[in-house]
Amino acid sequence: MSFVTRLTFQSGDRRALEAAVEDIKAAARRKGVQFKGPHAHPPEAFRVPLYKTLDAGDAFGTWEYSVYTREIDIVGHDAFAREVAQWDLPPGIHVSAEVEQVRGMG
Repeated sequence: MSFVTRLTFQSGDRRALEAAVEDIKAAARRKGVQFKGPHAHPPEAFRVPLYKTLDAGDAFGTWEYSVYTREIDIVGHDAFAREVAQWDLPPGIHVSAEVEQVRGMG
């Protein structure tokens, strides 16, 4: 029985996100870790209205930003997945982890 750990990275800074994911891929290759990805998702666009006061119709406009997402699946190698989830990543990168237990076909 092995485990598959899916690490999801989200950030509004695409360059910092790509650099962090590339560092993780390089570390996984050096240690011989089996992984899949990174899987890129389409960026999510968010719009937030900004108001001068609490009165309706008194707006500055909207603030628009995008959130970029990358996923990496690590097969087995639980210690490496735990280590990566605890890395000190640049500010603005959010990491979440999901662990799934995979059973053999026998």
